[in-house]
Amino acid sequence: MSAMAAPRKKRPGKDEKLTFKERLAALRNLPAFFRMVWQTSPGLAIGNTVLRVAQSAMPLSLLYVGKLIIDQVVHLTKDPGHSTTWLWQLVALEFGLAILSDALSRAISLLDGLLGDLFANHTSVKIMEHAAKLDLDQFEDAEFYDKLERARQQTSGRTVLLAQVLSQVQDIITIVFLAAGLVFFNPWLILLLLLAVIPAFLNESHFNDLYYKLAWGQTSDRRELDYIRYLGASDETAKEVKVFDLSNFLINRFKFISNKFYTDKKVLQIRDSIWGTIFAIVGAAGYYAAYVIIILQTIRGHLSIGDLAFLAGSFRQLRTTFQGILIRFSSVTQGALYLRDLFEYFEIQPKMVPVLHPRAFPRPIQQGFTFEDVGFKYINSDKWAIRHLNFTLHPGEKLALVGENGAGKTTLVKLLSRLYDPVEGRILLDGIDLREYDLKELRTQVGVIFQDYQRYQMTVSQNIAVGNIAQSNNLPMIEDAARQSLASPLIEKMPLGYEQMLGRRFNQGIELSGGEWQKIALARAYMKDAQLLILDEPTSALDARAEYNVFLRFADLTRDKTAVLISHRFSTVRMANRILVLERGTLVEIGSHEELLARKGRYAELFELQAAGYK
Repeated sequence: MSAMAAPRKKRPGKDEKLTFKERLAALRNLPAFFRMVWQTSPGLAIGNTVLRVAQSAMPLSLLYVGKLIIDQVVHLTKDPGHSTTWLWQLVALEFGLAILSDALSRAISLLDGLLGDLFANHTSVKIMEHAAKLDLDQFEDAEFYDKLERARQQTSGRTVLLAQVLSQVQDIITIVFLAAGLVFFNPWLILLLLLAVIPAFLNESHFNDLYYKLAWGQTSDRRELDYIRYLGASDETAKEVKVFDLSNFLINRFKFISNKFYTDKKVLQIRDSIWGTIFAIVGAAGYYAAYVIIILQTIRGHLSIGDLAFLAGSFRQLRTTFQGILIRFSSVTQGALYLRDLFEYFEIQPKMVPVLHPRAFPRPIQQGFTFEDVGFKYINSDKWAIRHLNFTLHPGEKLALVGENGAGKTTLVKLLSRLYDPVEGRILLDGIDLREYDLKELRTQVGVIFQDYQRYQMTVSQNIAVGNIAQSNNLPMIEDAARQSLASPLIEKMPLGYEQMLGRRFNQGIELSGGEWQKIALARAYMKDAQLLILDEPTSALDARAEYNVFLRFADLTRDKTAVLISHRFSTVRMANRILVLERGTLVEIGSHEELLARKGRYAELFELQAAGYK
């Protein structure tokens, strides 16, 4: 996979170290993140927060009640005749607190899981909604795809960030209570605590940076890995993989990339494990130094046995909690960095910005579509796909586009349906720039079937209804579209009729031939009551007779409509009112079949070449 050519915002590079300031700056992504969490489920978000605050008081409560129990037991050993009522009340209290603590933990885990699932769904929907707003040429850019891939990765992984941030708040409250006890008895214990946990935090922070940089740099290769995995095990590719004996090639490529990922990560994991062990020893030494101090103070009579248990437990709990906070801080900032990938995707804006007061699409079209010196080239390409294109598509006219592959035929119809905007010149509809019309309404008035139409792994009715998805439950309309595309005889033979699942991906699905799929796809064009119908070689898998019948039917059904068709078969092309011949993106001829043959130009040459093949 090629590296992205376009300049990016400044990021931690391969050899750069992320500074503490940059980590703090990454936390600025959290407010937007929590707004998304709140939008997902306000009730679950509030409930989760309340439960965590309650849980934060449990460690101190349990430790202090445990201290009281120990002191009471020591007292009773010195005075056996004293009542044990208070002791058993304390034991019952500790038992209740232990049950409550466990219940709170389970409730928090439940809400974390529910909120996480909802958030993943909510984010996935937002990603799809945003993708629907973007321009077609943005999907043809490798940099955009990398951002989209990283954004998709956030839908499941970022729910962990929510639990981490809430855990930070919970642990900070816990630390405030526990630290107060240590400061009261011996402030030096806090210093030992810091010495015990800070080295481990710095180590964790450093390696999290390295893991992030490694994952970020592998985005393009991971997309290739997923693509190879798909090619190597897919019903759509199995035929060519077997015929061309591609298995070993794909497997070896997969092994090469996946082994590289494994090796790079293994090196990091080994280093992380070694340094983590070293700093864990440092942390343990700090804890036991504090433990020795507490024991000595108890021996000298400055502390009770209960105090010993309370302080030792508090220091151990503080060390674990404080270390968790510092290490989790690294993870939180790491998560915030990944959030930047998600929000950068949402920051991408379409270049086709709707006008403030769009014009209504004309009903009916009066003057037609006029191309005025139209030029277009694809993103990251210096080659013009179309240049200096001038012609008018009149209302009710049937126009055929002819030219060799790469001549610009499909680009022209994409401009006509405003999937792209011209780089040069303009396209007029009834004398008004196409960009001034309401884009959504324009798309409803233009029906297009491309040569690379999708074979949806859905039911027959859903496959046809995608042509006008608002009518997905209108079975009479779907059946009528199937009749018009000559697909109804095929559907009537299927076991489940219009509810038959197509494709092999799901249970009871059946696979169709190329020609059968094309009839289903053609039905989509008839689902719209569009004024302009475009067929971009959608019948290439049909035999000559079937294609001729389809276009005869098409001509009859579009009698009062404007139509554009692309076909390599001149027996079909000659049915059009006019034929536009393209070569290397420029218009070389336009006229009727008879006129173009009489000129003995490029069209006549191509016609004779094809006719010779049938002699």
